[in-house]
Amino acid sequence: MHNAPREEGKETPPEIEKLVRVAIENGAALAGTLQTANIGLEKLITNVVANTNIRYLILCGREVEGHKAGDALTALIKNGVDAKRIIIGTNPPTAYLFKIPLRVIERLRKQITLINLLNVIDSETVRKAVWSCYQEEPTKFMDYTLYDIGAYPEPAICCKITLRIKKPETIEEWEINEEFTKKLEENPTFKVQ
Repeated sequence: MHNAPREEGKETPPEIEKLVRVAIENGAALAGTLQTANIGLEKLITNVVANTNIRYLILCGREVEGHKAGDALTALIKNGVDAKRIIIGTNPPTAYLFKIPLRVIERLRKQITLINLLNVIDSETVRKAVWSCYQEEPTKFMDYTLYDIGAYPEPAICCKITLRIKKPETIEEWEINEEFTKKLEENPTFKVQ
């Protein structure tokens, strides 16, 4: 997953597009940009836990000041979320995960190993990282030992995120409603409208 700024009316920077292309061309199951520490992470999480073959997550590209989605992802994997679903150990203004069940968040943390290349934009480094993740024998890559460890042993988790957001930069009342979070925990296919 690549972390890249995108401002209204601006295209993804060419060096970030190149990283996405290099990742996919070299065997990554998914590649794209991570824009926000809430909605972007929720989409990433639901896609990863739906595929038990995804065991590594490579974070690269430039960190976006203000959004700090890369820092939020790193903190999420390391620390999880608190009782209010705020990511522990990071401070972006939108570092909360209200729209997916806690068990889905914890599953991501168990299923993947984060390869933290935040602020790396060298396509050859990204290519080597992706390649290392699917080797049959343990392969040294930077400070990591990577190889194809096989699918995660538990079934895939499918969960929907469909929502209408009026103010993505703030916490909306329905997001912290106890009745809403209870329904979400009981039924991960519960639709947010």
